[in-house]
Amino acid sequence: MKDIKVLAIETSCDETAAAVVQNGRTVLSNIISTQIDLHKKYGGVVPEIASRMHVEKINLVIEEALKEAKLTLDEIDVIGVTYGPGLVGALLVGVVAAKAIAFAKDKPLVGVHHIEGHIAANYISHQELEPPFLCLVVSGGHTHLVYVKDYTTYEIMGKTRDDAAGEAYDKVARAIGLTYPGGPKVDRLAKEGNKEAIKFPRAMLDAGYDFSFSGVKSAVLNYVNACNMKGETINTKDVAAAFQSSVVDVLVSKTMSLAKEKNIQTIALAGGVAANNGLREEMTKAAQKNRMKLYYPELILCTDNAAMIGCAAYYDYMKGNRAQMNLNAVPNLPLGKK
Repeated sequence: MKDIKVLAIETSCDETAAAVVQNGRTVLSNIISTQIDLHKKYGGVVPEIASRMHVEKINLVIEEALKEAKLTLDEIDVIGVTYGPGLVGALLVGVVAAKAIAFAKDKPLVGVHHIEGHIAANYISHQELEPPFLCLVVSGGHTHLVYVKDYTTYEIMGKTRDDAAGEAYDKVARAIGLTYPGGPKVDRLAKEGNKEAIKFPRAMLDAGYDFSFSGVKSAVLNYVNACNMKGETINTKDVAAAFQSSVVDVLVSKTMSLAKEKNIQTIALAGGVAANNGLREEMTKAAQKNRMKLYYPELILCTDNAAMIGCAAYYDYMKGNRAQMNLNAVPNLPLGKK
């Protein structure tokens, strides 16, 4: 069988990324140009700046990906690109680049859902992993419990009704004086704090499989404001530890409950917050206790990257899914839509 080489492009937020992936699981290159330092002074991603930087970097990143893979565009079989969800201006840069290459070189074009890419990152890190399994997707914009039926079929079993987990992390980080991106800094600080020192709520713990993190975020902000008004010193380590414990408890509890209810023995983590040490540790303990297999991607594949898009694009391509030249950016693209 002929090897299928996918050139993948990812520009959904503030990383300009390109990768070459062979047969869905072998990464020949994975180039990421991050914009963190540019957005740090604003405390978060500025969409217009992100879009402009993608325009500046996209060709260079694609060239570097091909160079590292030791391939030319003529040797690529498929062009894969994230077309949603994400920042519309940022997505458009990647989509336009992918369509231009596909048209110029007469290559099949595959549009990839960003979250499907995050789920697919697990296939790269764990060659033995195959559907079906339950995946907890946790990132700055999404918190989903997804039943992965096969490589291209997904069923959302639960999702956040307000803030995503990563979004809550960033807002809490800002409240206790940590710079963007706040999530990893809260995770590191939490290791040094006492999670029992402050009691923050566990929202919707016994209410189905949807999530809500606006309550715990507000509870932290109220606690910080109350301390400031009273002139009391805030122990940021304890705040970080108590907040993280609240979020992780809910994520782990709901994932395990759903897995037991559906008799699912294999669980995966995906998305930026899948890199969180606290979440990995507690999910590992719960999986071992319940004799379930747990998978999560290596750290570089948790954050936005193009290798995961290349993996997802391969399975879409093998399923027969193709995009036309009218492919457009869809900022609120629902999971599972082709």
